[in-house]
Amino acid sequence: MRSTIRAAARVTAAVVTGVAFAAIIGSGTAQAAPQDCVIQRDAFSATATCHDTDAPPGREYALIVDCWGLHGIPNAFPFYAIGPFSQSSRSFVPTGQATGACGTNWGAPALDAGVITNAHVEIYRQ
Repeated sequence: MRSTIRAAARVTAAVVTGVAFAAIIGSGTAQAAPQDCVIQRDAFSATATCHDTDAPPGREYALIVDCWGLHGIPNAFPFYAIGPFSQSSRSFVPTGQATGACGTNWGAPALDAGVITNAHVEIYRQ
């Protein structure tokens, strides 16, 4: 069992290193939809800052981070896969900020680990 875990960890480390290199080359600032948000990202974290002062009352946004790495298979605990997955931040107001990563989400313990391949902001509540 330990040798299987070690082998999986080595493969994951090699894959994450290669994807991290690709993600760092493609990192930078991206314009999100809604147009009033700016996203800054690198291989391991993303931040969205929004300045939508004309948003209707009650509107909230969420930062969606697209990742590549080791992640749990939905509805199949305790099985894991290596490949693409997404994480979302908690909702935030149109004049706020959110941070996202490919590791644990919302403070819950998780064994997900990966690098960011993309990030965008979506309207969470209209």
